[in-house]
Amino acid sequence: MRDPYEVLGVKKNADAAAIKSAFRKLAKKLHPDANKNDPKAAQRFAEINSAYEILGEKDKRKAFDRGEIDAEGKPKFRGFEGFGPQGDGRGGPDINFEHFSFGQEGARRSSGQGGFSNIDDLLSGMFGGFANAPRGRKRGRSGFAPEDTESGGRDVTAEVTISLAEAAKGGTRRVQLPTGKEVDIKIPAGLGEGKQIRLKGQGLPGPAGVGDVLITIRVAPHPYFVRDGDNLRVDVPITLYEAVLGGKVRVPTLDGAVELNVPAGTSSGRTFRIGGKGMPAQGKAGDLYATVRIALPDKGDRELEELMRKWRHHSPYDPRKDLK
Repeated sequence: MRDPYEVLGVKKNADAAAIKSAFRKLAKKLHPDANKNDPKAAQRFAEINSAYEILGEKDKRKAFDRGEIDAEGKPKFRGFEGFGPQGDGRGGPDINFEHFSFGQEGARRSSGQGGFSNIDDLLSGMFGGFANAPRGRKRGRSGFAPEDTESGGRDVTAEVTISLAEAAKGGTRRVQLPTGKEVDIKIPAGLGEGKQIRLKGQGLPGPAGVGDVLITIRVAPHPYFVRDGDNLRVDVPITLYEAVLGGKVRVPTLDGAVELNVPAGTSSGRTFRIGGKGMPAQGKAGDLYATVRIALPDKGDRELEELMRKWRHHSPYDPRKDLK
């Protein structure tokens, strides 16, 4: 593989932001979906991904710059010193060696001296135990198993905002990924905020496979419905005379309006349950809880004010008596 700096077209002193920007531009330009008639597009796309695997991770980039790993991310063998009969004066070989191990902190180098009885012991010392991988796994001459040296593809993450109606009923949405690729996703009915949809094999290719796409769902606020688990809640304004005399009131649902029978003498804040009009759920759909709120006219009404004064004089009552 070519030098990763050359592959991404950046200088060796480029900062992380410049490297990321260069990778995104190339990924969008060279993506196989945008070059369907070019049989070499997938190979070039895999090359820029492998380059970004090195330069996009701080520790790996440092290890590459120090010459500890090659352009494919594999450890470089630094050689032996001290072979010869002089050794340690006992006739055995005196071996100076450097070995590398990889962990969450990236490549680590250490050195030391010592004799080895066979090549497995030597490789074990140099490569942190890779030479002692189970015999059933096929290993190359270096002692590495393919799983140890090759990583899979890169996952791609994205977010999509849907309406509450889409979350309830499901559907299909086209989503543009950060790579520029567009994919169609199927939204299951009843999907909630923060849930993820995984598209297997739709991510970025790597040396050992293709990653996935992880779509995080965001549900946009609704003008009047509020989700409560599988249930929905809504405030329904009613007039003063509807509260006093009772009547039928139209209540919105995700499936269209229904009529609610408001009993006479209904206080503001009373909640009514409308079964099965909430969000879809396994076995049984949620419910809709409608809370009535008395709404007075926007403008003052002299007749209403006069009626209230008479009512206050002849039929006084205290709804806050229990709060004393």
